[in-house]
Amino acid sequence: MIPTWQEVVTKIPRLDATDWLAMGLLKRWFVATRAAVFIMTLFSAVIGILLAVPFVRFDGVNALLVALGLILAHATNNLINDWTDSRKGIDKDNYFRTQYGPQPLENGLLTEKQMLGYISVTGAAAIASGVVLIARTDITTLYFMLAGAFFVLFYTWPLKYIGLGEPSVWLVWGPLMVLASAHVVGGHITPDMIWIACIYGIGPTTVLLGKHTDKLEQDREKGVHTLPVLLGERNSRFVTTGLWGLQYLALTAAVIMGILSSWYLLVWLAVPHFITAAKRYSRPRPTSRPDDIPEEVWPLYLVAFAFDYNKVFSGIVFLAIILSLVFR
Repeated sequence: MIPTWQEVVTKIPRLDATDWLAMGLLKRWFVATRAAVFIMTLFSAVIGILLAVPFVRFDGVNALLVALGLILAHATNNLINDWTDSRKGIDKDNYFRTQYGPQPLENGLLTEKQMLGYISVTGAAAIASGVVLIARTDITTLYFMLAGAFFVLFYTWPLKYIGLGEPSVWLVWGPLMVLASAHVVGGHITPDMIWIACIYGIGPTTVLLGKHTDKLEQDREKGVHTLPVLLGERNSRFVTTGLWGLQYLALTAAVIMGILSSWYLLVWLAVPHFITAAKRYSRPRPTSRPDDIPEEVWPLYLVAFAFDYNKVFSGIVFLAIILSLVFR
């Protein structure tokens, strides 16, 4: 069945070649780039933009450009990830990636030439956004852009293959994206921005940890040494829940020290969702689909709970930022 736009932007739909051909080019791009996960990038950009609101230099045009550029960079990275893993044989033979959603090359939806075309156009659009932002701001923006380009190009290989993929995600979705957004929009980077950026970056990192723990055995067999492969399944689950706990402690400490406003204590409202996710992470990942996990979700399991929890926690952080601005 042809996925609706809502399905395309909120989940990774499963489809066949007939469905793919029946879709328009734009919808195909959204499916190929796994647009459902762009929400994490949008959160990073918007958090940085909101943190820049108090500064006189706030630039709405730059805000739109940085949000668009970061999403395009994320899309480019996803495409490069699928292309690289296909070339290296990682996604072949019904590997985990092809089970939870279409892998454009492995499922025959795109030829390699078409895939490279998607990568080139998307990457060029991301670069164009960055170049315009550099022209409208200063050389610091160039440094942010070069750092981002490094991770777009080298996350899939070699970083993901040597246990550095997860730290890279923390650095990119936290300090890099949040602070870059704040800089190009407001022209300043302050201690509270750095604190929030570092704490927010933990969320996307735990989502990746969940995904890599879900496919730990397959990665080990393929020689992809992600952090969960190096740590083991049990340790990876405990590290993930520990990082969630660290977010609460770090935000609370920042409030006590006067770095952040008391509105950030609202994140404790996410504790029930934390408990739900933590219970799943306290037990070994099941080898077959549990009855309460929909067929369209499996074999995603730990990552599904991490993603849902991260949306709640990030949403409350987003609300706290807005309330802090309104009641300054």
